[in-house]
Amino acid sequence: MANDSTLVSFGKPKVGGAIYRAPLGSTLPTDATTSLDPAFKCLGYVSEDGLTNSNTASSEEFKAWGGDIVATSQTEKPDNFKFKLIEILNVDVLKAVYGDENVSGTLSQGITVKANSSEPEAAVWVYDTVLTNGAVKRIVAPNAKLQTLADIVYRDNELAGYDMTLLAMPHNAWDGDTHREYILRA
Repeated sequence: MANDSTLVSFGKPKVGGAIYRAPLGSTLPTDATTSLDPAFKCLGYVSEDGLTNSNTASSEEFKAWGGDIVATSQTEKPDNFKFKLIEILNVDVLKAVYGDENVSGTLSQGITVKANSSEPEAAVWVYDTVLTNGAVKRIVAPNAKLQTLADIVYRDNELAGYDMTLLAMPHNAWDGDTHREYILRA
């Protein structure tokens, strides 16, 4: 196949929202464009750094006497998604960070957030991206959990936000896949 510049792309957020979260067991999307189940909550604006997916394997090398590498074995293959949610007044964002049971109220009546050591709950995460030349991409992680939360910084010259890294774990109904990607040129 010859080189084709129409297959080169940028990843931009879908207008109206690009990152969604729903409870485990919610109906999973199976294509790039079908409307999401109402259980999915849009988490609003993401920082200009966008979304990063690290899906890199690590392996162990085995050497023969004399130093030749004769075999390798994959030791791990974490599937991480990193992004910074910047709608810090969005109740659904707060629930994604602190846990559904630790956030109550509304912005107009007052929000209470309980920061504690409760275990983060796994959820379904969907990332919708607009690609070049009319293509769209939907990434579905059916069982992902907050792995790390960076320092939350409040200062004059920086947007406050929640810089999160999620770990996508195997999904039994998908034969152990950690995420699936659906791409369509409309």
